Amino acid sequence: MERLIVSSSPHLRSGDTTQKLMLDVIIALCPALIASVILFGWRALLLEAVTVASCVVSEYLCRKIMKRNSSIEDLSAVVTGLLLAFNLPVTLPLWMAALGGAIAIVVVKQLFGGIGHNFVNPALTARIVLMVSFPSPMTNWVQPLSADAVTTATPLGIMAEGTGQALPSLTDMFFGLRAGCLGETCAVALLLGGLYLVIRRVISPVIPLCFMGMVAAMSLLMGLDPLTQLLSGGVMLGAIFMATDYVTSPINFWGRVVFGLGCGFLTMVIRQFGSLPEGVSFSIVLMNILTPHIERLTYPKSFGEAGAKA
Repeated sequence: MERLIVSSSPHLRSGDTTQKLMLDVIIALCPALIASVILFGWRALLLEAVTVASCVVSEYLCRKIMKRNSSIEDLSAVVTGLLLAFNLPVTLPLWMAALGGAIAIVVVKQLFGGIGHNFVNPALTARIVLMVSFPSPMTNWVQPLSADAVTTATPLGIMAEGTGQALPSLTDMFFGLRAGCLGETCAVALLLGGLYLVIRRVISPVIPLCFMGMVAAMSLLMGLDPLTQLLSGGVMLGAIFMATDYVTSPINFWGRVVFGLGCGFLTMVIRQFGSLPEGVSFSIVLMNILTPHIERLTYPKSFGEAGAKA
């Protein structure tokens, strides 16, 4: 006679681990990493190595000092380091990049309890801190494929300043031939990485599609070209790899819809009316803060649950 085993939930378990999920994210980031080296040279790889090393060492030392078990094996610090590097200009001094890694891990992540407890995206928060602290080095852009590191403006900077300088073509922006942060310029590399994550079911396409859809819709309402807005700045990097962070984004469908739409709306508002030409980092962090409230307002009703009485 077969025995019935009674146990507490969950009854369905997945073989996925944090390490496996982070490894998938690292694989998805590889096309953008390769593109950054091709476009900006070997210093891009050096900067990425510095931020990754800073994040890993900071996590190891911080856990050691706090007398907690090491967590560097889950690869989340590596992902944070890569994402931080992807949000930096190639000319940034290496010590600033290392400082950003330490801020992301120690201040934003570990002081709140480690992975799963931070309420905002560590890489984006570190980038904002660096932007506020070192505005000139953080906005020193160079032309891709330039051996002499010719300084130039980003497409968003050109539009904000209204100098009359010609914008790169949509084809150039799609393949990354424009100034910008290391990982945000090559749209085709980001889309390949995003497609990999969706196929692997690491992320849901809801947030990226709502994010980019809202940016396109707001662009039309503001009389702007939607494709230019999508391909310039960090919309695709933010929508695919930042806004979909498990810890700081909603887990239910309608929560993700609200979150993605909110990110897109705030991005365009900041771009058009803010003092900075880009608003992706700020919009995602602001929506991260609102995530608990979004979750509560969009929490699905349990099956069979009665509605509130009038």
